[in-house]
Amino acid sequence: MKQVVQNYKSGELALLEVPEPACKPGGVLVRTVYSLISTGTEMMKVSEASLSLVGKAKARPDQVAKVMQSVATNGLSATYRTVTSKLDSYTPLGYSLCGIVEQVGDGITDVAVGDLVACAGNEHALHSELNWVPKNLYSRVPNGVDPRHAAFGTVGSIAMQGVRRGEPQIGDVALVIGLGLIGQLVVQLLTSSGVRVVGVDPDPERCKLAESLGALTCAHPASGIVDTAVDELTHGAGVDQTYLAAGGNTNDPVELAAKLSRDRGRVIDIGKCKLDLPWNAYYEKELDVRFSRSYGPGRYDPSYELEGRDYPIGQVRWTERRNLECVLDLIARDRLDVEPLITHVSDFSDAVSTYQSLNEGALKAVAVLFRYPDAVARTEPVVTSARVGVASSPVAALPAGQPVRLGFIGAGNYASSMLLPHLVERADVQLKHVATTSALSGANARRKFGFASASTDIDNVLGDSSIDAVFVVTRHSSHAELTRQALLAGKTVFVEKPLALSPSELQKVLDAIEESGNDRLQVGFNRRFAPLLHEARDQFGPRVGPATVRYLVNAGRLDHGSWYNQTDSEGSRFAGEGGHFIDTVSWLLDADPVSVFATGDLQVTLGYPDGSTAVITYAETGSSGFPKETLDLTADGKVLKFDDFVRASVYSRKKWASSRIPKGRDKGQAAEVNAFLEAVRTGAPMPISVASLAATTLATLAAQTSVANAAPVRIELPTKTGAPA
Repeated sequence: MKQVVQNYKSGELALLEVPEPACKPGGVLVRTVYSLISTGTEMMKVSEASLSLVGKAKARPDQVAKVMQSVATNGLSATYRTVTSKLDSYTPLGYSLCGIVEQVGDGITDVAVGDLVACAGNEHALHSELNWVPKNLYSRVPNGVDPRHAAFGTVGSIAMQGVRRGEPQIGDVALVIGLGLIGQLVVQLLTSSGVRVVGVDPDPERCKLAESLGALTCAHPASGIVDTAVDELTHGAGVDQTYLAAGGNTNDPVELAAKLSRDRGRVIDIGKCKLDLPWNAYYEKELDVRFSRSYGPGRYDPSYELEGRDYPIGQVRWTERRNLECVLDLIARDRLDVEPLITHVSDFSDAVSTYQSLNEGALKAVAVLFRYPDAVARTEPVVTSARVGVASSPVAALPAGQPVRLGFIGAGNYASSMLLPHLVERADVQLKHVATTSALSGANARRKFGFASASTDIDNVLGDSSIDAVFVVTRHSSHAELTRQALLAGKTVFVEKPLALSPSELQKVLDAIEESGNDRLQVGFNRRFAPLLHEARDQFGPRVGPATVRYLVNAGRLDHGSWYNQTDSEGSRFAGEGGHFIDTVSWLLDADPVSVFATGDLQVTLGYPDGSTAVITYAETGSSGFPKETLDLTADGKVLKFDDFVRASVYSRKKWASSRIPKGRDKGQAAEVNAFLEAVRTGAPMPISVASLAATTLATLAAQTSVANAAPVRIELPTKTGAPA
């Protein structure tokens, strides 16, 4: 069998052929389905292994002390031989996985062959095709949990043990320093416990991710934003707990913890960071410093881990195994969402190159999974979506070097001018087939863009098993039905807006997702991908309080012959186009709308869960000389002003203004296509969740209902069987 190993002396990483482990009494033999790379702990080991001997000594002064003690006891020569022999040996990597029980040892009665289990331990849950795992270091995976998600069981237990050590209470305010893998999990566990969370990390993308998972505000430690948020949330008192989930050799985290903690607050060390406690700061507040030891009680106790001797629950409520069971239960009940943390899934055969990419910084990731294809094929992908109640299933990455093979249904003006030009020159894309209403338009598309074939039959696209993804770029009235058919055919789907023209059409799309288990869907809401808008949002930074958005869409009048005027068959103009603007606002506010109120002149007011509001004015009577789209966002004493994808500015302590874009307006189509292709190629989650697509579609359609009834409309997402509100 294959196993990932490392030589700590040379730094060499290898996928080594090793003997299969025996199934000993008191444990089970597990065939790995997915194993998780700990991008903190493991990558620290990988990085240290590449250092010189002096560098290794500086990185591990604790080991140097042991060596010096051995020299005093055993002599220099014997110690040297022992140390060099140990350094020049292969050591395993990995400690968190999900797999299938292949053999049951004597004394095991709680699982059977074929059961799916999550496993823990840096000696028993390795990056290896087979592992022997003792009783207290595995737990059965609840029905319906994605094996990829179950592979997070061990790191989830580490985060959970840290939270337990903090003893949070409902209403507390907590600070999480370090928003890597463990920090992101800590944020969610605290939020689920009724704690208000503020996060700190120098990486703005990790800050955004933590905010999307429940943190109120996250920012760079030097920005001052976190200080302001803590002051407002605690009325100047300071946070109740600080969780140190950072690594590195800087003392900044413990100093920041002292600065932002309340009197007699708790500081919990989960990660491995420098702990040179500033005595005065910690003494004056009488801060309670606590350490969190890995997965929980039982860790490092051979009688518990190897001999299977459990601790009485009346004496020790939460052990390693009980923490593991609790994490899996939270995932099963949709209280812990690890899907957004999965940055990359790599086949186990590519393990060495994956580690190298992580170590060199070419692959920036929160969580990376190894996929074991033979074992994956034996699992049943039965997963339910937390937000929409529709089925989802693990998606494999395309084989390395294989282009993304695309089929198009429709090749009209928008496809030919805004989408296909971004695809035709790409070496990593193969345009397989285009199906159009008229034979001539198909022939033109084939000639201009190099499709391998063209026809007037959509079955040539949907029925071609070699096509990885389908673009639906047709008239609005056909979008929902073609999307439904493509999802049922197992395709990843890119459909131009709108997704649907009625709630019943949307329900049919969601029913197809539930029936097929295929939720690989993207709608062409391109504005959220526009580079200038991204830059402006980054300059604005995270916010603490509710926001107000004003969005003027100077749509202008339609030409008399435009098919947009065919409202009976193609829906209203706003139903077809309004989703663009609602999605943009929702992306800016990082939330989906919960209410809509619209007036006859199409002033559409959206309400959001945190009290934010947005007014979209969709004007058909304005001057053609005025910019088409202008937007203002106001919150926390700051204003973002955006002028038609040409200029942007942010007014805060210091004003920021963009330079004029020299090559016209980039409304995000290229970046949108790139994001879609990346999801198809890697098997990563789609750029926009199905829940958000559904919420935007319902909000767009609700505008017309609100006008008709002269009343607000509440947005409620569809369930599996119920009709949309």
